This record gives sequence, structure tokens and C-alpha cells, in this order.
Amino acid sequence: MALQNRVLPDGRIVADPARGLFTGNRGGAIHDTATRTLLPRRRWASKAWITCVTRFRDRHRTVMGPGYTHLFFLDEVTALAAGHRPCYECRRADALRFAEAWRRGHGLDQTPRAGEMDAVLHAERHAVSRQSREAELAGLPDGVIISGTGSSPVQEWRAIRGSALLDWSLAGYGPAAARPKTGAVVLATPPSILRVLAAGYRPVWHPTASGQS
Repeated sequence: MALQNRVLPDGRIVADPARGLFTGNRGGAIHDTATRTLLPRRRWASKAWITCVTRFRDRHRTVMGPGYTHLFFLDEVTALAAGHRPCYECRRADALRFAEAWRRGHGLDQTPRAGEMDAVLHAERHAVSRQSREAELAGLPDGVIISGTGSSPVQEWRAIRGSALLDWSLAGYGPAAARPKTGAVVLATPPSILRVLAAGYRPVWHPTASGQS
């Protein structure tokens, strides 16, 4: 039976047998070790929501074991939409690129520390308006995930890549559709990360985004 550890673009955690390209956590354990199930009212342990590589320095940990709860993402595009940033230990080069893009995108004089970014993301992840972030499609950068159109969001996500919109699923991306030049959309990707993407940060895509299996 699949464990409940796959993350959707809106941050919810579901059960699915596929593992995706990245793992990560939300600052600690949010599951019951004995039953290997998520705790009923606990979906984060701290503000530090990170995205990690699945292999690092030959470390081996049991999924849903003691310590922290391993979560899994289709790709980095998905992790960013869910409000997770790159880990400073196992993805240090990416984390530094992300922080520098954050500085540019937010118009800061100095590169922010991890805790400063986490505080902003934490507020956005838990904002009442999370499910009603409307934006104009024109000008949105690659790597943004959107949900529905206008004021009627649906639980169908699409990722922006160049001139195309890619249907998102736990298994990968579907066939590309032409990206409309105008129109209102609802963002799954948090506003602060949208600015990071607009400032030039390039996330890792699942191979199906390029039509590969």
C-alpha cells in the first residue's frame, strides 16, 4: 500500500506509489512512526520546507521512520508550487542560485538568509487567500503552476513552459496545449516564488515535460 507522502502543487499530501524526482521535508516529523501514517492535524513541523535530492552521501533512511517525514515531488516545479525551497545541504548550489534570484526578484540589497525566505513562504502558504490568487496569464514565467481560470479554480493543474501549458499529474506531464496570450488564471505557485522564477531561477522539470517517458 502506498504511503501518504506525495505532494500536490497546492501543498496537500496524498498517497501514490510513484516517487518522483525529489524528496524533502517540512522541518521534522509529521507522522506516527508506529503506523507510518500522517498525524491528523499536523502537516508541517517548522517553517523550513525544503526540497532534497533522493540520494546524498550514501545516506539511508527508512521512509516514515524516526526523525522526519520524507515527502516526494514529481519535480522541482511541483515542489516550488507547494512552497518548498532547495535544501542548503544536499542542493547547495541550487539553494544559492535560488537565494540570489530571490534577492533580484524582491529588489533586495543583500541575499536573504534561509530563515528570512522561510518566514515569507510560511505566511504565503497559510494565507487565507491561497486558493484565490488570480493573475494575468500574459508575462508569467516558466515553471509556474496554475489552477483553473478566473474566479472558478478547479483541481486540475497546468504548468507554464514557453508557449505551452502542460497538464500536471502525479505520474508526469501530459501533452502540451497552446498557451493563450491573455486571460485570468489562479496561481498555485506562491507569489514570492513567482518572483524568483521571473528573476531567472530555472527549476528542474520531470522528463515528461519534454515529451520523454
